[in-house]
Amino acid sequence: MNLKDIYYAERQLLKALPKMARSAQSAELKTAFEKHRDETETHVERLNQVFELIGKPAKGKTCDAIIGIVDEGKETMEEFEDTVALDAGLISAAQAAEHYEISRYGTLVTWAKTLGLNDAATLLAQTLAEEENTDKLLTKLAVASANVKAA
Repeated sequence: MNLKDIYYAERQLLKALPKMARSAQSAELKTAFEKHRDETETHVERLNQVFELIGKPAKGKTCDAIIGIVDEGKETMEEFEDTVALDAGLISAAQAAEHYEISRYGTLVTWAKTLGLNDAATLLAQTLAEEENTDKLLTKLAVASANVKAA
């Protein structure tokens, strides 16, 4: 179930990240969103490989959690459009998605290891590490400038 949820989530984020990049005021944040969009394409490719490893079709299952997170991001873009708080709001929305993904990938890595699916665990762990790195980068951008400007 979590594998189908995260597959759905990643595909939703592929649509949301370009919009967030276009909305970002800071060049650094715009670049971070664009880079993570490219990484997200790789995450989907890895998930396709994991589905293949377990002999199941790559198929998502509607994930209400990510729908809510993406909707909150859209509301943030509308509410703070053209304000100094926009980037801080975008970072907050992006980190909500990252934290969701980190929790899902962490669980999936553990389950794959428990089931002896070492190749799947390796693929999932690679994505988990990238999600954690993105979260750290977003925190750095928030602390260095976005939150200060929004205050």
